[in-house]
Amino acid sequence: MRVGQINKNFMVSAQISVADLADAKAFGFDTIICNRPDNEETTQPSAAQIERAAKKAGLKFFFVPLAHTGMAPDTLDKFRVAVAPENGKVLAYCRTGNRCKMLWNMAQG
Repeated sequence: MRVGQINKNFMVSAQISVADLADAKAFGFDTIICNRPDNEETTQPSAAQIERAAKKAGLKFFFVPLAHTGMAPDTLDKFRVAVAPENGKVLAYCRTGNRCKMLWNMAQG
């Protein structure tokens, strides 16, 4: 799992696997955000699979998908809730990490 640091409490990654959740916990993450819609690729794990593994590892999980076709009206609000200070150190992922960075930048404005 390659992680890009945005700040001390927010980092991004390309698609993670169920097996990565134990490492995420060991690296000190408290929360996982999935910004990737399900079924973009047939081989990607579903958000529900990642959520189950995250919760099993003792991590919070938020599903805030951002499709290439556009953003739902409440996406930024949900993202801001997910990255709130009370959720600790956050790892967000999508296919490449770019949508996570874009949402972070939009949420700051």
